[in-house]
Amino acid sequence: MPASTLDIDRMPRGGPDASCVDRLLQTDRLEYLDRDDVSDEVKRSVIRALEWTGAVFGNTERCAKIVLDELADVADPAILELGAGHGGLSRKLLEWHPTASVTVSDVDPVRVAALAAGDLGDHPRASVRALDATAIDAPDGQFDLAVFALSFHHLSPSQAARAIAEGTRVARRLVVIDLPRPPSLLHLARLAVMLPFAPVVPFAHDGVISSLRCYSPSALRALAAHAGVDAKLRGGGLAPQILVASR
Repeated sequence: MPASTLDIDRMPRGGPDASCVDRLLQTDRLEYLDRDDVSDEVKRSVIRALEWTGAVFGNTERCAKIVLDELADVADPAILELGAGHGGLSRKLLEWHPTASVTVSDVDPVRVAALAAGDLGDHPRASVRALDATAIDAPDGQFDLAVFALSFHHLSPSQAARAIAEGTRVARRLVVIDLPRPPSLLHLARLAVMLPFAPVVPFAHDGVISSLRCYSPSALRALAAHAGVDAKLRGGGLAPQILVASR
C-alpha cells in the first residue's frame, strides 16, 4: 500500500535511506521563482540566466536529445512540456523535429504570458498553456510524452508524486530530467562555491536552494512507487538524473 501524503512529505530529499548529513542538506525555503513577494524583474533575471546557461553549457540541447531519443519510434509526436520557464527546450524540440507538436506549459501566469507573447505563441506546432503539473487539465493519453526538465525539484515530495501520477496519466511516458544530488561531501563543496554569491546574485540564490531541494535516485524511486507507476532511472553523478515513468 502506498504511503500517505503525510508520510511521503516527511521523506528526505536524499531518499528514505539518506545519511544523517544528507538529511541536513535540504531546505523548505522557496526559490525566488516560486515566491509571491519577489518582483517580476528579479524572477526575469533568474529566467534569463537559466536560458543563457542552458544555451552556453548545452543543457537545453542535452535535454532535447533525451526527449527525442525516447520518441524515436513515434512519427508525429505530441509532446507536453511541464514547468517550461523560458521555453528553450520546447523551441529546440520544434527545431529538431519537423513534425512534432509541443504544448508549452508553466504554472506561473506571468511566465505563460511571456511565452505566449514570444515566438512560441506564434509557432504553428506549438500551444502555450497555463497548467499545474500536479493537476493537469488534459484527458488521459493525450500526449505521447510529457517532460519535466530541470525544475522538478521545485515540488515538495507529495506534489512531485502527484506530478508523476498526472504526467503518466496524460502521456504514454513521462520523462523527468533534473539536477543530480551528489554525495554529501561533494554537495558541501558545491554549496561552498555558490553560497558567497547567493545574497547578491538571484541566480546563485536560486542555485543554492535548487541544490538543497534536488532529489536523490532513491527519492525518485520512492516518489514513483508512491505514484503507483513503473519507473527507470539513469544518469546521475555529475550528469542530470533521468526518470522515465509509465503506467
